[in-house]
Amino acid sequence: MSQILQSVRGMNDILPDEAEFWELFEETVRSWLKSYGYRPIRMPIVEPTPLFKRAIGEVTDIVEKEMYSFEDSLNGEQLTLRPEGTAGCVRALIQHNLAARQTQRLYYIGQMFRHERPQKGRYRQFHQVGVEAFGFNGPDVDAEMILMGARLWDDLGLEGIELQINSLGQPAERAEHRKALIAYLEQHQDILDEEAKRRLYTNPLRILDTKNPDLQAMCAAAPKLIDYLGAESLAHFEGVQQVLRDAGIPFTVNPRLVRGLDYYNLTVFEWVTDKLGAQGTVCAGGRYDGLVEQLGGKPTPACGFAMGVERLVALIRESGGEPAAPAPDVYVVHQGDAASRLAFRVAEGLRDQGIAVVLHCGGGSFKSQMKKADGSGAAFAVIIGDDEASTGEVQLKALREAGGAQRKLKVDELADAIIDSMIDSDEAGE
Repeated sequence: MSQILQSVRGMNDILPDEAEFWELFEETVRSWLKSYGYRPIRMPIVEPTPLFKRAIGEVTDIVEKEMYSFEDSLNGEQLTLRPEGTAGCVRALIQHNLAARQTQRLYYIGQMFRHERPQKGRYRQFHQVGVEAFGFNGPDVDAEMILMGARLWDDLGLEGIELQINSLGQPAERAEHRKALIAYLEQHQDILDEEAKRRLYTNPLRILDTKNPDLQAMCAAAPKLIDYLGAESLAHFEGVQQVLRDAGIPFTVNPRLVRGLDYYNLTVFEWVTDKLGAQGTVCAGGRYDGLVEQLGGKPTPACGFAMGVERLVALIRESGGEPAAPAPDVYVVHQGDAASRLAFRVAEGLRDQGIAVVLHCGGGSFKSQMKKADGSGAAFAVIIGDDEASTGEVQLKALREAGGAQRKLKVDELADAIIDSMIDSDEAGE
Protein backbone atom coordinates (compact mmCIF):
# COMPACT_ATOMS: atom_id res chain seq x y z
CA MET A 1 0.00 0.00 0.00
CA SER A 2 1.43 3.37 -0.99
CA GLN A 3 2.17 5.93 1.71
CA ILE A 4 -0.53 8.55 2.27
CA LEU A 5 0.76 11.96 1.23
CA GLN A 6 0.59 14.78 3.75
CA SER A 7 0.51 18.55 3.32
CA VAL A 8 3.82 20.41 3.45
CA ARG A 9 4.88 21.22 7.01
CA GLY A 10 3.60 24.64 7.99
CA MET A 11 1.14 24.79 5.08
CA ASN A 12 -2.26 23.82 6.41
CA ASP A 13 -5.59 22.73 5.00
CA ILE A 14 -8.53 24.91 6.03
CA LEU A 15 -11.43 22.48 6.36
CA PRO A 16 -15.10 23.38 5.70
CA ASP A 17 -16.14 24.34 9.27
CA GLU A 18 -13.15 26.64 9.63
CA ALA A 19 -13.33 27.88 6.04
CA GLU A 20 -16.92 29.02 6.59
CA PHE A 21 -15.73 30.94 9.64
CA TRP A 22 -12.97 32.53 7.51
CA GLU A 23 -15.53 33.59 4.91
CA LEU A 24 -17.60 35.35 7.58
CA PHE A 25 -14.45 37.09 8.81
CA GLU A 26 -13.52 38.14 5.26
CA GLU A 27 -17.03 39.47 4.61
CA THR A 28 -16.70 41.67 7.71
CA VAL A 29 -13.26 42.85 6.58
CA ARG A 30 -14.40 43.70 3.04
CA SER A 31 -17.39 45.66 4.34
CA TRP A 32 -15.13 47.54 6.77
CA LEU A 33 -12.60 48.41 4.06
CA LYS A 34 -15.33 49.53 1.65
CA SER A 35 -16.66 51.90 4.32
CA TYR A 36 -13.26 53.69 4.25
CA GLY A 37 -13.10 53.90 0.45
CA TYR A 38 -10.61 51.08 -0.17
CA ARG A 39 -10.81 49.05 -3.38
CA PRO A 40 -9.57 45.48 -4.03
CA ILE A 41 -6.45 44.61 -6.00
CA ARG A 42 -5.14 41.08 -6.69
CA MET A 43 -1.45 40.45 -7.38
CA PRO A 44 0.37 37.25 -8.39
CA ILE A 45 1.64 34.90 -5.69
CA VAL A 46 4.96 34.59 -7.56
CA GLU A 47 7.09 37.70 -8.20
CA PRO A 48 10.66 38.32 -9.45
CA THR A 49 13.10 37.73 -6.61
CA PRO A 50 14.87 41.11 -7.10
CA LEU A 51 11.60 42.87 -6.24
CA PHE A 52 11.77 41.68 -2.64
CA LYS A 53 15.53 42.14 -2.32
CA ARG A 54 15.20 45.78 -3.41
CA ALA A 55 12.04 46.51 -1.41
CA ILE A 56 12.49 44.60 1.83
CA GLY A 57 16.28 44.88 2.16
CA GLU A 58 19.14 42.46 1.51
CA VAL A 59 20.05 42.08 5.20
CA THR A 60 16.58 41.47 6.62
CA ASP A 61 15.60 38.10 8.06
CA ILE A 62 12.96 37.68 5.35
CA VAL A 63 15.40 38.00 2.44
CA GLU A 64 18.32 36.24 4.11
CA LYS A 65 16.53 33.25 5.61
CA GLU A 66 12.80 33.04 4.97
CA MET A 67 11.99 33.42 1.26
CA TYR A 68 10.91 30.52 -0.93
CA SER A 69 12.98 31.31 -4.02
CA PHE A 70 13.67 29.20 -7.09
CA GLU A 71 14.85 29.38 -10.68
CA ASP A 72 12.30 29.09 -13.48
CA SER A 73 13.41 25.97 -15.38
CA LEU A 74 12.19 27.41 -18.69
CA ASN A 75 13.99 30.75 -18.79
CA GLY A 76 16.29 30.85 -15.76
CA GLU A 77 14.42 33.76 -14.14
CA GLN A 78 14.78 34.01 -10.36
CA LEU A 79 11.32 33.87 -8.77
CA THR A 80 9.97 33.98 -5.21
CA LEU A 81 6.71 33.09 -3.52
CA ARG A 82 5.63 36.42 -2.06
CA PRO A 83 6.64 36.78 1.63
CA GLU A 84 4.59 39.98 2.00
CA GLY A 85 2.22 42.03 -0.14
CA THR A 86 3.42 45.64 -0.17
CA ALA A 87 6.26 45.14 -2.66
CA GLY A 88 3.95 43.44 -5.18
CA CYS A 89 1.29 46.11 -4.72
CA VAL A 90 3.84 48.86 -5.38
CA ARG A 91 5.11 46.95 -8.42
CA ALA A 92 1.53 46.80 -9.78
CA LEU A 93 1.03 50.50 -9.03
CA ILE A 94 4.12 51.40 -11.07
CA GLN A 95 3.56 48.90 -13.88
CA HIS A 96 0.00 50.07 -14.54
CA ASN A 97 0.65 53.76 -13.80
CA LEU A 98 -2.10 53.89 -11.17
CA ALA A 99 -0.57 56.69 -9.14
CA ALA A 100 -0.54 59.06 -12.13
CA ARG A 101 -4.33 59.04 -12.29
CA GLN A 102 -5.23 59.83 -8.70
CA THR A 103 -4.59 58.90 -5.11
CA GLN A 104 -5.17 55.21 -4.47
CA ARG A 105 -6.67 53.32 -1.53
CA LEU A 106 -6.14 49.60 -2.15
CA TYR A 107 -6.47 46.32 -0.28
CA TYR A 108 -5.77 42.63 -0.88
CA ILE A 109 -6.40 39.36 0.94
CA GLY A 110 -4.30 36.31 0.22
CA GLN A 111 -1.52 33.83 0.92
CA MET A 112 2.04 34.76 1.83
CA PHE A 113 5.00 32.39 2.27
CA ARG A 114 7.95 32.41 4.66
CA HIS A 115 10.25 29.53 5.57
CA GLU A 116 9.98 29.86 9.35
CA ARG A 117 9.71 27.36 12.18
CA PRO A 118 5.97 26.62 12.34
CA GLN A 119 4.26 27.47 15.63
CA LYS A 120 0.84 28.58 16.79
CA GLY A 121 -0.19 31.64 14.79
CA ARG A 122 2.88 31.51 12.54
CA TYR A 123 2.98 29.20 9.54
CA ARG A 124 4.97 28.83 6.33
CA GLN A 125 1.90 29.56 4.26
CA PHE A 126 -0.15 32.22 6.00
CA HIS A 127 -2.80 34.72 5.03
CA GLN A 128 -2.79 38.49 5.28
CA VAL A 129 -5.13 41.38 4.76
CA GLY A 130 -3.00 44.16 3.30
CA VAL A 131 -4.10 47.81 3.12
CA GLU A 132 -2.14 50.42 1.14
CA ALA A 133 -2.73 54.14 0.48
CA PHE A 134 -0.73 56.07 -2.14
CA GLY A 135 -0.45 59.80 -2.77
CA PHE A 136 -1.21 61.11 0.75
CA ASN A 137 1.51 63.27 2.33
CA GLY A 138 0.26 64.27 5.75
CA PRO A 139 -0.16 62.45 9.04
CA ASP A 140 -3.92 62.22 8.51
CA VAL A 141 -3.84 58.98 6.49
CA ASP A 142 -1.43 57.41 9.03
CA ALA A 143 -3.87 58.26 11.82
CA GLU A 144 -6.89 57.11 9.82
CA MET A 145 -5.29 53.71 9.28
CA ILE A 146 -4.84 53.35 13.02
CA LEU A 147 -8.45 54.39 13.61
CA MET A 148 -9.48 51.77 11.06
CA GLY A 149 -7.89 49.11 13.22
CA ALA A 150 -9.73 50.29 16.32
CA ARG A 151 -13.05 50.13 14.45
CA LEU A 152 -12.38 46.61 13.16
CA TRP A 153 -11.61 45.29 16.64
CA ASP A 154 -14.96 46.72 17.72
CA ASP A 155 -16.74 45.18 14.70
CA LEU A 156 -15.21 41.79 15.56
CA GLY A 157 -16.00 42.09 19.26
CA LEU A 158 -12.32 41.91 20.26
CA GLU A 159 -10.88 43.39 23.44
CA GLY A 160 -7.41 43.65 24.93
CA ILE A 161 -5.63 44.76 21.73
CA GLU A 162 -3.21 47.57 22.54
CA LEU A 163 -1.65 50.14 20.22
CA GLN A 164 2.08 50.92 20.08
CA ILE A 165 3.46 53.66 17.84
CA ASN A 166 6.83 55.18 16.97
CA SER A 167 8.46 57.38 14.35
CA LEU A 168 11.48 56.26 12.33
CA GLY A 169 11.98 59.73 10.90
CA GLN A 170 13.65 60.25 7.54
CA PRO A 171 16.74 58.50 6.09
CA ALA A 172 19.19 61.28 7.01
CA GLU A 173 17.92 61.30 10.60
CA ARG A 174 18.19 57.53 10.81
CA ALA A 175 21.75 57.73 9.46
CA GLU A 176 22.80 60.03 12.34
CA HIS A 177 21.10 57.79 14.86
CA ARG A 178 22.73 54.73 13.24
CA LYS A 179 26.21 56.15 13.83
CA ALA A 180 25.43 56.78 17.49
CA LEU A 181 23.79 53.39 17.90
CA ILE A 182 26.72 51.49 16.38
CA ALA A 183 29.15 53.37 18.63
CA TYR A 184 27.02 52.47 21.66
CA LEU A 185 26.68 48.80 20.67
CA GLU A 186 30.41 48.50 20.02
CA GLN A 187 30.92 49.35 23.69
CA HIS A 188 28.79 46.31 24.62
CA GLN A 189 30.10 43.75 22.13
CA ASP A 190 31.01 41.41 24.97
CA ILE A 191 27.32 40.78 25.76
CA LEU A 192 25.92 40.79 22.21
CA ASP A 193 24.57 37.44 21.01
CA GLU A 194 25.55 36.03 17.61
CA GLU A 195 22.49 37.48 15.89
CA ALA A 196 23.22 40.96 17.26
CA LYS A 197 26.89 40.75 16.25
CA ARG A 198 25.84 39.79 12.72
CA ARG A 199 23.54 42.80 12.50
CA LEU A 200 25.84 45.30 14.19
CA TYR A 201 27.09 46.92 10.96
CA THR A 202 24.33 45.89 8.55
CA ASN A 203 21.06 46.56 10.39
CA PRO A 204 21.79 47.73 13.96
CA LEU A 205 18.29 49.16 14.46
CA ARG A 206 16.89 45.63 14.41
CA ILE A 207 19.04 44.71 17.42
CA LEU A 208 16.77 46.93 19.52
CA ASP A 209 13.88 44.63 18.63
CA THR A 210 15.63 41.56 20.06
CA LYS A 211 13.70 39.05 22.17
CA ASN A 212 16.86 37.97 24.02
CA PRO A 213 16.22 38.78 27.73
CA ASP A 214 19.96 39.19 28.34
CA LEU A 215 20.03 42.20 26.01
CA GLN A 216 16.92 44.00 27.22
CA ALA A 217 18.58 46.34 29.72
CA MET A 218 21.35 47.26 27.28
CA CYS A 219 18.83 47.96 24.50
CA ALA A 220 16.64 50.04 26.81
CA ALA A 221 19.57 52.38 27.48
CA ALA A 222 20.60 52.68 23.81
CA PRO A 223 20.33 56.02 21.96
CA LYS A 224 16.72 56.62 20.95
CA LEU A 225 15.88 57.45 17.37
CA ILE A 226 13.25 60.00 18.39
CA ASP A 227 16.01 62.14 19.90
CA TYR A 228 17.53 62.51 16.41
CA LEU A 229 14.35 63.55 14.60
CA GLY A 230 14.08 67.00 13.04
CA ALA A 231 11.21 69.45 13.34
CA GLU A 232 9.26 68.13 10.34
CA SER A 233 9.40 64.52 11.46
CA LEU A 234 8.40 65.46 14.99
CA ALA A 235 5.50 67.56 13.68
CA HIS A 236 4.30 64.65 11.56
CA PHE A 237 4.44 62.31 14.55
CA GLU A 238 2.63 64.83 16.74
CA GLY A 239 -0.06 65.16 14.07
CA VAL A 240 -0.73 61.42 14.24
CA GLN A 241 -0.86 61.47 18.04
CA GLN A 242 -3.25 64.43 18.09
CA VAL A 243 -5.80 62.62 15.93
CA LEU A 244 -5.54 59.56 18.20
CA ARG A 245 -6.02 61.67 21.32
CA ASP A 246 -9.00 63.45 19.77
CA ALA A 247 -10.55 60.05 18.91
CA GLY A 248 -9.93 58.71 22.42
CA ILE A 249 -7.64 55.90 21.20
CA PRO A 250 -5.15 54.88 23.93
CA PHE A 251 -1.58 54.32 22.71
CA THR A 252 1.97 53.83 23.89
CA VAL A 253 4.99 55.42 22.22
CA ASN A 254 7.47 52.54 21.97
CA PRO A 255 10.93 53.85 20.95
CA ARG A 256 12.08 50.28 20.23
CA LEU A 257 9.35 49.65 17.67
CA VAL A 258 11.30 49.51 14.41
CA ARG A 259 9.48 46.92 12.18
CA GLY A 260 11.35 44.24 10.24
CA LEU A 261 11.32 45.78 6.77
CA ASP A 262 13.79 48.39 5.52
CA TYR A 263 11.33 50.49 3.56
CA TYR A 264 9.54 52.19 6.50
CA ASN A 265 9.95 55.87 7.42
CA LEU A 266 8.14 58.22 9.80
CA THR A 267 5.11 56.56 11.44
CA VAL A 268 5.20 52.87 12.37
CA PHE A 269 2.59 51.11 14.50
CA GLU A 270 1.58 47.73 15.87
CA TRP A 271 -1.60 46.41 17.45
CA VAL A 272 -0.56 43.78 20.02
CA THR A 273 -2.26 41.38 22.41
CA ASP A 274 -1.10 39.07 25.21
CA LYS A 275 -3.81 36.50 24.41
CA LEU A 276 -1.83 34.67 21.70
CA GLY A 277 1.36 33.86 23.57
CA ALA A 278 4.66 34.96 22.03
CA GLN A 279 3.08 35.88 18.70
CA GLY A 280 1.34 38.95 20.03
CA THR A 281 1.19 41.26 16.98
CA VAL A 282 -2.09 41.03 15.05
CA CYS A 283 -1.73 44.12 12.85
CA ALA A 284 1.29 46.24 11.94
CA GLY A 285 2.37 48.83 9.42
CA GLY A 286 3.48 52.37 8.81
CA ARG A 287 4.62 54.90 6.23
CA TYR A 288 7.01 54.04 3.36
CA ASP A 289 7.35 57.20 1.29
CA GLY A 290 10.51 56.17 -0.56
CA LEU A 291 9.52 52.71 -1.79
CA VAL A 292 7.71 53.65 -5.01
CA GLU A 293 10.72 55.65 -6.25
CA GLN A 294 13.10 52.94 -5.00
CA LEU A 295 11.32 50.42 -7.24
CA GLY A 296 11.44 52.66 -10.32
CA GLY A 297 8.32 54.82 -10.01
CA LYS A 298 7.90 58.53 -9.48
CA PRO A 299 8.20 59.81 -5.89
CA THR A 300 4.90 58.90 -4.21
CA PRO A 301 4.03 59.11 -0.51
CA ALA A 302 2.60 55.85 0.82
CA CYS A 303 1.32 54.23 3.98
CA GLY A 304 -0.04 50.78 4.75
CA PHE A 305 -0.51 47.90 7.14
CA ALA A 306 -1.07 44.16 7.19
CA MET A 307 -3.10 41.87 9.46
CA GLY A 308 -2.50 38.18 10.02
CA VAL A 309 -5.73 36.30 9.33
CA GLU A 310 -4.71 33.17 11.27
CA ARG A 311 -3.92 35.24 14.36
CA LEU A 312 -7.14 37.25 14.20
CA VAL A 313 -9.25 34.11 13.69
CA ALA A 314 -7.52 32.53 16.69
CA LEU A 315 -8.15 35.68 18.74
CA ILE A 316 -11.84 35.75 17.80
CA ARG A 317 -12.16 32.13 18.92
CA GLU A 318 -10.21 32.87 22.10
CA SER A 319 -12.77 35.59 22.82
CA GLY A 320 -15.69 33.17 22.32
CA GLY A 321 -16.82 34.80 19.10
CA GLU A 322 -17.03 31.73 16.85
CA PRO A 323 -20.30 31.85 14.88
CA ALA A 324 -22.61 28.93 14.24
CA ALA A 325 -22.08 27.11 10.95
CA PRO A 326 -24.43 28.40 8.24
CA ALA A 327 -27.38 26.15 7.45
CA PRO A 328 -29.53 25.83 4.32
CA ASP A 329 -33.10 27.08 4.34
CA VAL A 330 -34.50 23.88 2.85
CA TYR A 331 -33.52 20.21 2.57
CA VAL A 332 -35.32 18.33 -0.22
CA VAL A 333 -36.16 14.69 0.59
CA HIS A 334 -37.36 12.44 -2.25
CA GLN A 335 -37.89 8.77 -3.11
CA GLY A 336 -38.95 7.23 -6.40
CA ASP A 337 -38.09 7.95 -10.02
CA ALA A 338 -40.84 10.50 -10.67
CA ALA A 339 -40.20 12.13 -7.27
CA SER A 340 -36.46 12.46 -7.98
CA ARG A 341 -37.12 14.16 -11.30
CA LEU A 342 -39.54 16.59 -9.67
CA ALA A 343 -37.11 17.18 -6.78
CA PHE A 344 -34.51 18.65 -9.15
CA ARG A 345 -37.07 21.05 -10.63
CA VAL A 346 -38.33 22.05 -7.18
CA ALA A 347 -34.81 22.68 -5.84
CA GLU A 348 -33.82 24.85 -8.80
CA GLY A 349 -37.12 26.76 -8.63
CA LEU A 350 -36.53 27.58 -4.95
CA ARG A 351 -32.98 28.71 -5.67
CA ASP A 352 -34.39 31.03 -8.34
CA GLN A 353 -36.25 32.75 -5.48
CA GLY A 354 -33.09 33.18 -3.39
CA ILE A 355 -33.76 30.23 -1.09
CA ALA A 356 -30.72 28.12 -0.05
CA VAL A 357 -31.45 24.46 -0.82
CA VAL A 358 -29.69 21.13 -0.25
CA LEU A 359 -31.05 18.40 -2.52
CA HIS A 360 -30.58 14.94 -1.04
CA CYS A 361 -28.33 12.73 -3.18
CA GLY A 362 -27.40 9.11 -2.78
CA GLY A 363 -30.79 7.48 -2.17
CA GLY A 364 -31.94 5.97 1.11
CA SER A 365 -35.21 5.59 2.98
CA PHE A 366 -37.40 8.54 3.93
CA LYS A 367 -36.40 7.93 7.56
CA SER A 368 -32.65 8.13 6.87
CA GLN A 369 -33.12 11.15 4.62
CA MET A 370 -35.14 12.98 7.28
CA LYS A 371 -32.32 12.38 9.77
CA LYS A 372 -29.93 14.08 7.35
CA ALA A 373 -32.42 16.89 6.79
CA ASP A 374 -32.61 17.50 10.53
CA GLY A 375 -28.82 17.29 10.91
CA SER A 376 -28.28 19.84 8.15
CA GLY A 377 -29.78 22.59 10.30
CA ALA A 378 -32.33 23.46 7.60
CA ALA A 379 -35.48 25.26 8.70
CA PHE A 380 -37.70 23.19 6.41
CA ALA A 381 -37.84 19.80 4.72
CA VAL A 382 -39.59 19.48 1.38
CA ILE A 383 -40.75 15.87 1.04
CA ILE A 384 -41.58 14.37 -2.36
CA GLY A 385 -42.75 10.84 -3.10
CA ASP A 386 -44.08 9.41 -6.33
CA ASP A 387 -47.67 9.98 -5.11
CA GLU A 388 -46.95 13.71 -4.63
CA ALA A 389 -45.12 13.87 -7.93
CA SER A 390 -48.12 12.46 -9.78
CA THR A 391 -50.31 15.35 -8.54
CA GLY A 392 -47.65 18.10 -8.73
CA GLU A 393 -47.62 18.49 -4.95
CA VAL A 394 -45.05 18.36 -2.14
CA GLN A 395 -45.04 18.13 1.65
CA LEU A 396 -43.51 21.08 3.55
CA LYS A 397 -42.36 20.25 7.08
CA ALA A 398 -41.05 22.78 9.61
CA LEU A 399 -37.99 21.25 11.28
CA ARG A 400 -37.26 23.89 13.93
CA GLU A 401 -40.74 24.30 15.39
CA ALA A 402 -42.23 22.32 18.26
CA GLY A 403 -44.42 19.62 16.79
CA GLY A 404 -42.95 20.04 13.29
CA ALA A 405 -46.08 21.19 11.43
CA GLN A 406 -46.43 19.59 7.98
CA ARG A 407 -48.69 20.59 5.11
CA LYS A 408 -49.31 19.69 1.48
CA LEU A 409 -48.75 22.38 -1.16
CA LYS A 410 -48.82 22.75 -4.91
CA VAL A 411 -45.32 23.16 -6.34
CA ASP A 412 -46.06 26.71 -7.53
CA GLU A 413 -47.18 27.66 -3.98
CA LEU A 414 -44.05 26.33 -2.28
CA ALA A 415 -41.61 29.25 -2.60
CA ASP A 416 -44.12 31.84 -1.35
CA ALA A 417 -45.04 29.62 1.61
CA ILE A 418 -41.38 29.21 2.62
CA ILE A 419 -40.60 32.91 2.24
CA ASP A 420 -43.71 33.90 4.27
CA SER A 421 -42.75 31.43 7.02
CA MET A 422 -39.20 32.79 7.12
CA ILE A 423 -40.50 36.38 7.41
CA ASP A 424 -42.88 35.38 10.21
CA SER A 425 -40.03 33.62 12.03
CA ASP A 426 -37.75 36.65 11.74
CA GLU A 427 -40.47 38.97 13.04
CA ALA A 428 -41.20 36.65 15.96
CA GLY A 429 -37.53 36.72 16.90
CA GLU A 430 -37.31 40.52 16.98
